[in-house]
Amino acid sequence: MDLFEEIVKMRRAGRRAALATIVHTNGSIPSYESSRMLVREDGSIAGTIGGGCVEAEVWAAAKEVMQNEAPRKMVFNLNNEASYDNGLICGGTLEVFVEPILPQPMLYLFGGGHVSMAVAKAASAAGFGIGVVDDREAFANKERFPMALEIYAGYEEAFEKIHPNVANYLVIVTRGHKEDMRVLAWAVRTEARYVGMIGSKRKVLSVYKALESEGYKADEFERVYAPMGLEIGALSPEEIAVSIAAELVAVRRNAPTAAHKKLKYEAHASPVFQTGER
Repeated sequence: MDLFEEIVKMRRAGRRAALATIVHTNGSIPSYESSRMLVREDGSIAGTIGGGCVEAEVWAAAKEVMQNEAPRKMVFNLNNEASYDNGLICGGTLEVFVEPILPQPMLYLFGGGHVSMAVAKAASAAGFGIGVVDDREAFANKERFPMALEIYAGYEEAFEKIHPNVANYLVIVTRGHKEDMRVLAWAVRTEARYVGMIGSKRKVLSVYKALESEGYKADEFERVYAPMGLEIGALSPEEIAVSIAAELVAVRRNAPTAAHKKLKYEAHASPVFQTGER
């Protein structure tokens, strides 16, 4: 199997993995520099770095690298250490670099207004692929969004064709409550990594209450970032876009600042914010 072809295939499918590469050897090692092992998210592997306990430790580290989305360098001294006496004991030093293989984060903007245009520019510059959805062709087009990889001129078409995964981010900035509620109803039951909705606390609460009357549970809204964007006192569309893009990056990088924006909603009650939330 060509590992690099497999990596391309996995990234296109939105799946994560970790690639372990021997970057240095010293002494007698039953492998060679640049040997590689790919560890998929389900734990399956392709390729090898020599077998034995070293490979088992690297496999375990690869799972952490995927979770943390941060690379790791591992050094093994195999000079007569009994702990490695399992298929890879020849004497020497082995260095392995384990790096995460992540799909490009894809941001889907529901709504093609001024804020979406500004968010698309900021998020694209930060490395996000851009998709735009609006039921008005005058707002969802290449002229307004030249960086967009995907454009959908209708919500139902988007719901049918977009299958959100852990590499997808959904931002709801439609032209009104009705469309916001329609998109949120779909979004909260997807596997998207991020679901955010613009608006005041009052608006967010009214949308939640409306969906609750349609059978949604309060805990389904706990994963929603709303009001959306980090608190920076933003007023203009461009400033709002900066706050939203910053939050997207924070979620992508697992930054602590990403955890403080989730509105804790309780059915038949007022919105409650946890410690540190606005």
